[in-house]
Amino acid sequence: MQTDLLALQHISAFSHGEEGGNPAGVLVGEVMLPDAQMQSIAADLGYSETVFAVPLADKDGYRVRYFSPENEVPFCGHATIALGAVLAQQHGRKTHQLELNETVISVESWQENGQLQAALQSPLTKSAGLEDGVKAELLGLLGLNESDLDLRIPPARIHGGANHLVLALSDRAKLAGMAYDLEAMKQFMLGQGLVTIMLVHVRGPQEFDVRNAFASAGVFEDPATGAAAAAFSGYLRDIGWAHGGEIHIVQGEDMGSKSLITARIPAEAGSSIRISGSARQMR
Repeated sequence: MQTDLLALQHISAFSHGEEGGNPAGVLVGEVMLPDAQMQSIAADLGYSETVFAVPLADKDGYRVRYFSPENEVPFCGHATIALGAVLAQQHGRKTHQLELNETVISVESWQENGQLQAALQSPLTKSAGLEDGVKAELLGLLGLNESDLDLRIPPARIHGGANHLVLALSDRAKLAGMAYDLEAMKQFMLGQGLVTIMLVHVRGPQEFDVRNAFASAGVFEDPATGAAAAAFSGYLRDIGWAHGGEIHIVQGEDMGSKSLITARIPAEAGSSIRISGSARQMR
């Protein structure tokens, strides 16, 4: 156990140069630790997620699991980018297969001009309209009204390895003012089977400001959310948004941890999204 914990690394994914990003714990070991121990490590660290990876016995790649401070999550984009950064330090430029609980993805990792870089291929994406009653409850929890919505991007359930809701807001100030009761939102999200709720403001066809409520794990806000970025990118494709094959997301700016996420969107409906960004070693 002690040897494993000495290998624990602290990486900020989707960083803005040597600042910002979303911190993740990364532990690459020889054997997967017991569930209770992984949960305890994640809770002690307090990052929105910690990723645990062990080499696959019968093939090239890794078995990967993700834990928030309160529960296991099926897929986490920023922790995957953080894992890629660690693997770049160990193996140089390489693409690694990752076996998750419910699917198989990959992460490509490298270093460029001294900066750690990684790009993941997300799980398949899907989306569905948001029921009126659920939308009304969510707007109430956020202190918003129908008139605050930008209906060019209708409220929806979005999925790209994990479940999220998305609301697009017409006023950037409303995004900056995101507020809600943590416990009430947590109960709502757990009841709906959600990982995050994504609030979006459109800067332009390929540029978006984003905030992600992560109350489901007892965290008010996530400064960078690669899984939601993948799900959102798939949704833009589903509604015929003029994304031009690539979008750029600025997240975490309102909480003082600016994060930059790039998503490449192929034309095929439901297909995997390439999510990429920089990473930095924290300590």
